[in-house]
Amino acid sequence: MKCSIKKRTYRAIYRLLDRVSPIPYDCGTLCNAACCTCAGDEPPDEPQLGIYLLPGEDKLFTKKEDWLHWTAEDASDYDFPDSWFGTVYFVTCLCAPHCPRNMRPLQCRFFPLAPHLDGAGRLRLIYSDLDLPYRCPLIDDSMTLTPSFIQAVYTVWKHLIRDCLIYDLVEYDSSFRQEENLRFIR
Repeated sequence: MKCSIKKRTYRAIYRLLDRVSPIPYDCGTLCNAACCTCAGDEPPDEPQLGIYLLPGEDKLFTKKEDWLHWTAEDASDYDFPDSWFGTVYFVTCLCAPHCPRNMRPLQCRFFPLAPHLDGAGRLRLIYSDLDLPYRCPLIDDSMTLTPSFIQAVYTVWKHLIRDCLIYDLVEYDSSFRQEENLRFIR
């Protein structure tokens, strides 16, 4: 599985997203950093809460970071598009909620937004519709997100879906959603 997005492009995306935040202050103060702190709380024999990196995003890491636990998974063993094969990386944060913020993976930076391709194939942003093991006030209370955050996330996704693997993932995830139940942000 080869991604067309280069390491320098991922670095530029990280820098862009470093400059924005969903709300004008640390949203972790609303929920005691629930999305970060639950990632490392499970006992060692329990499944860990974490995230999958996007194809090629692993290029930004050495895979020896002392604040991340890495597992290499076979894409065919999980719910990914048929175009995905080979290794996908799953990471859990070991020092939540105090990870190096400038190195947070993209899925952390995008939250609480997710990409969606509507019936006409247009990119839209929605509140994440994942079943979460915690309460996110940004989602549950439909808090107003900063326009700069929404624009930056949209711009990044417009660029990311130019890669066929990432496009396939967004299209695949979108195909399982009922559009009338979504809360569109953009």
